[in-house]
Amino acid sequence: MRKIVFDIETSNLFQDVASNDPAALDMSVCCIYDYETDKYSSFTKETLSDMWPIFEKADLLIGFNSDHFDIPILNKYYSGDLTKIKSLDLLKEVKNSLGRRIKLDTIAEATLGKNKSGHGLEAVVWWRNGEKQKVIDYCIDDVKITKDVYEYALKNKLLKYVEGKTIKDIKLNTTNWDKKDDTAMTFTLPF
Repeated sequence: MRKIVFDIETSNLFQDVASNDPAALDMSVCCIYDYETDKYSSFTKETLSDMWPIFEKADLLIGFNSDHFDIPILNKYYSGDLTKIKSLDLLKEVKNSLGRRIKLDTIAEATLGKNKSGHGLEAVVWWRNGEKQKVIDYCIDDVKITKDVYEYALKNKLLKYVEGKTIKDIKLNTTNWDKKDDTAMTFTLPF
C-alpha cells in the first residue's frame, strides 16, 4: 500500500480573500512524505506537475484537516479530482471520536512530547517576506509530526491530548486505515 503524508501552506489568509472557503486560498508549498521511497519532498505551484504522479499512485493520502483544507486547495491546481483517492484526515478521526476538534500541536505535545515549529499564520508572513526555505522547513516539520501521530495512532489505537492538567486519551478505530481501496488512481494525467 503506497501511503503519502502531506501538508500544505498558503500564501494568503481567509481575510485576504474575503471568504471562509479554503479553495479561495492560494498554495505556497506542499510537502510530502512517501512511504515507498522513505523520502520527504517539497513542491511549489511551479513544480506541482512533479508531485501529481506521486499522488496518483497513492493508495492513501494522510493529513491533518486535509479533507477540509489541504485537498480542496490542491484540487484547484489539479486537472483531476483528488477526492477520488482514499484519504485519512486525522483531525476528522479525532473529531469523530472526541466530538470536537483538537489542534495538531496539542496532540503532538501530549502524544509525542514535541511541538510544532510554528503555525500557519507565521508561514504566510515568511512566504510574503521571501523566506521560502523557512516555509518549506516548517511544512516538512508538520509532515513529520503528522506522520509520527499517524504511526502512534495506528500502533496504539489512540492519541493523547491535555485538558487542564490531565492527559487524556482519544480512542480511535484504526481498523480500516491501512486497508487498500479500489479507488486509487494508477495513471498519470498529461501535463
